[in-house]
Amino acid sequence: MKRYIYATAAALVCGLFALAEAPQQAPPQPAKPAGQAKPAGQQTEQPPPTFVGGVSEVIVPVTVTDDKGRFVSNLVQSDFRVLDEGRPQRIEFFNHNEKQPIVVGFLVDLSSASVIHWKNYKEAIQELIWGLLPGDKRYAGYLVGYGNEAQLLINTTSDGETMGQTIDRLKPGGGSAFYDAIYMACTRREIVQGEPYEPRRVIVIIGDGHDNTSHHSFDEVLEIAKRQMVTIYGVSTVSYGFTAAEQSSLERLASETGGRVEYPMNTLYRDVSGYISTPRDAGNYVYEPGSGGYASERLRGIVKAVQSIQGDVTTQYVLRYRPDIDADTRSKLFRRIKVEIPDLPNAKVYYRDGYYPLPASATPRGGQ
Repeated sequence: MKRYIYATAAALVCGLFALAEAPQQAPPQPAKPAGQAKPAGQQTEQPPPTFVGGVSEVIVPVTVTDDKGRFVSNLVQSDFRVLDEGRPQRIEFFNHNEKQPIVVGFLVDLSSASVIHWKNYKEAIQELIWGLLPGDKRYAGYLVGYGNEAQLLINTTSDGETMGQTIDRLKPGGGSAFYDAIYMACTRREIVQGEPYEPRRVIVIIGDGHDNTSHHSFDEVLEIAKRQMVTIYGVSTVSYGFTAAEQSSLERLASETGGRVEYPMNTLYRDVSGYISTPRDAGNYVYEPGSGGYASERLRGIVKAVQSIQGDVTTQYVLRYRPDIDADTRSKLFRRIKVEIPDLPNAKVYYRDGYYPLPASATPRGGQ
């Protein structure tokens, strides 16, 4: 009988997943020798035709938890089953090594909504940066801040120390260009050689999902995140007792790209019995706001969220396959995939919901 090992909250082992399209840039052509003149009457040489390819290999990072939320960490290739548009696929590559190379975008909400708890989240962001960018060249990251507009504050680098110092100088205030920040993260920063296979592409959003100043739409940024093979995680800044109108947007961005959202400030009383039956003038709080107990519980929630996201980002199962698709599904604009673990029917499996087989420039009209 297979034995499954569960990682603890302090040392999480998990996966995230992304779907890989073919490289978007063709290999450089060799330079022609200088000084070679064309014979008289010969036409100017035309560049060779460029063919826009589709997906040749799909990469699927996966996270698995049991029915109690504990991470399952000792699965092997034969435990997984991958379906592409309902058709079983042959897994050609499997990896479960720890600390695989990544490039992480840290997207920080600098709108007015972040002012109240900015000090706490500033420290959480710094812990994430220092944990995910330890100074090793295998790990790179970039920083995007968004208030009234999105700004690329630090381009792709392995220097987590400088990025952490930059966080110290930020001050929130103004509107929220959340969708523009995601679009910028997918299109405006320097690329690391080998993406998206190695390193993998990840975005960690520290915010509430609210948007009121973006030029890009939700559907637009969700599609580009999928096309760019980015997995999105969120650390929500929504406080206990409050909700954000666009909270569902953050959830959908994460779930459809294979990530998830942590709510460190919105679950302070989840494990406390009787908080509703403890009336106080300031409200129903077992931990009086401003007290040491409240501060301690708030810190515990943020630390736990940071540890959880960090564990998800740094370790995963990675599956790859070459699509074997029925002829009538080849023209689909978006192909859906499903990852199953037959021997663990109650397990929760996190993975991207599908991929675009063709680049946007080659997408047929009316595709499904």
